[in-house]
Amino acid sequence: MQKLLHEEFGFNDSERAEVYAKNTQLDQWKHTVDLAFRKHHGISKVPLDKRVLGVAHAARREALHEVLDQELRIIIEIRNKLAHGQWIYPLNSDGTGVESSKYQDINKENLQTLQFKLALIGHMADVVHDLVVSPTTFERDFETHFRKLYQVRTNMRTKSYAKYEAALIKSRQKARVARRTSLTPDA
Repeated sequence: MQKLLHEEFGFNDSERAEVYAKNTQLDQWKHTVDLAFRKHHGISKVPLDKRVLGVAHAARREALHEVLDQELRIIIEIRNKLAHGQWIYPLNSDGTGVESSKYQDINKENLQTLQFKLALIGHMADVVHDLVVSPTTFERDFETHFRKLYQVRTNMRTKSYAKYEAALIKSRQKARVARRTSLTPDA
């Protein structure tokens, strides 16, 4: 989000301060999306709804908020816990107890889900970047970005981790064989 907030033709200092004033990373992301729609439409303080944004843009805003709430919320929420060394037992904000729901959420993650979520964050950042920096690009590319975003969301629900794991192992085994073959002198 830092890169997005500091784009050359993106947000100004006041807008960045608004984002940073939000209590949670999730709220900062949501506010960034909303600020981007406000900038795009030249809207200051009125509620962002169908009447103000139009049906298509209100649906786009809602779709982005949905991705944040459903797929990225956990990554955004546990990021700080992991960054502060709470790899096994995430603690509450007072540091006096384990947050069992976050503990369960962390243990549901694996390399594949993390890679999918990294891709989601990338697509989300691309959409918001276009919305803020280039309204023309946003209009032209939103559907492409959203299709990619939607495909990653689908993959998260449908791709088998067992198959992914087996493919990684097979790839590693092939690499070892190829390496051994390249190191053996020709007879």
